[in-house]
Amino acid sequence: MSAATAPPAERVDRDLLKVAFILVLGTFMASLDATIVSVGLDRLTAEFGASVAEIQWVTTGYLLAVVAAVPASGWLAGRFGGRRVWLAAVGVFLLGSVLCAAAWSVTSLIVFRVVQGLGGGLLPATGQALLARVAGPGRTGRVISIVAVVPLLSPVFGPLAGGSVLAVAPWPWLFLINLPVGAAAVLLARRHVPVVPPVSGRTPFDLRGALLLSPGLAVLVYGLTEVAHGRTVPAAVGVGAGAVMLGAFTVHGLRTRATPLVDPRLFARPPFGAAALALVVLGASVFGTMFLLPLYFQSARGMSAWEAGLLLAPQGLGAAAGSVLVNRTISKVAPRTLVVAGIVLILAGTAPFTWLGHGVPDAVIVSALVVRGFGMSMIGAPVMNIVYSRIGPEQLPRAAGALNLLNTVGGSVGTAALAVVLESRLSDRGAEVSAAFGDTFWWVLGFCLFAAAAATRLPRTAPKGT
Repeated sequence: MSAATAPPAERVDRDLLKVAFILVLGTFMASLDATIVSVGLDRLTAEFGASVAEIQWVTTGYLLAVVAAVPASGWLAGRFGGRRVWLAAVGVFLLGSVLCAAAWSVTSLIVFRVVQGLGGGLLPATGQALLARVAGPGRTGRVISIVAVVPLLSPVFGPLAGGSVLAVAPWPWLFLINLPVGAAAVLLARRHVPVVPPVSGRTPFDLRGALLLSPGLAVLVYGLTEVAHGRTVPAAVGVGAGAVMLGAFTVHGLRTRATPLVDPRLFARPPFGAAALALVVLGASVFGTMFLLPLYFQSARGMSAWEAGLLLAPQGLGAAAGSVLVNRTISKVAPRTLVVAGIVLILAGTAPFTWLGHGVPDAVIVSALVVRGFGMSMIGAPVMNIVYSRIGPEQLPRAAGALNLLNTVGGSVGTAALAVVLESRLSDRGAEVSAAFGDTFWWVLGFCLFAAAAATRLPRTAPKGT
């Protein structure tokens, strides 16, 4: 059934597309910023006279703040309303951007990046839950297929944007570039995004859960980044403490009579568990690859950041093309079919990278990235649609927060794990740098196979009403 002949409850009209575009602006701004700044780390190192160990906290601090903020997004949106929380999150992100641009030392920059991360961590989950509420069950799948492509595009176009900014402007513009985008998003949202009433009333905040979950995740991710940097003691302490805190949160979530920050019982409810596992592994594969490829292009092939970003751009084009297909088929094709097909395409697009040690032509790399991008776009939207269409409005904010949290953690864990593998292979291979990268991509294939196994547990039929 086409959009033109669909009943009103299912038609994606111009007003809904306008709301989706506005909410996407916030998510795109936050997603793009993380990759834009990564391109400018060398410039920031020279500007502040910082060491590599110090400057990496500009990225790590932002990531830890995002991980810490995401779990609270569900309660905040349920308590105060999605539109209000989304606008506040954009405001916090813009405040952090201005402060970062005015930073006078590496320490102040790291602190202000944490402020940015707190706002940026709230935007994707809050925006998705708000959009699902506005769209209703009958239209969720199609609008989610539009916004789900944003996280796939930002790691690709971020290096291009960062390289372009640094080519014509000083480093503060890495952060000031967010201001016009954020200001436009706020003005448009206040005019066009409807107010959706809160769904949780006076539900008390799960303070004990917050003290366990957010710090536990942040400490775990910190420990994993220390593993990647080869620092054994901090890594062991971080991973161990994080695992203990997350275990304690799980016990708390199962025993508490109040509504936990993230309900562990959600993961036992089909199809949420399978969907969550698929998103975790997908995040590990996508973000892990976006860590490996730019590093390979620049360290093994001597490319500039701009050249590396240009070679990665075809993946974004593939993702955009795939999102068009998903938008047209998401209401007709079973989630399992779309997700498994997407994972197969990612596998096919990843396989050539395992041969980097033998010399892979640019034409093959470009073709593989297009296939990967197409496949990646076929996973996130169907998974989110099947979850959002099967839960009530009161559970949407927390479910959106949980899904985004798992994708973020999956990306963090996957990147850290692949960094450790790459370091090991570089040590074993010596001068054979390209071969070390090729060896590491076998792990990416393993992640994809694990995700495929999880995807086979997704429903065989399309959600009703989508």
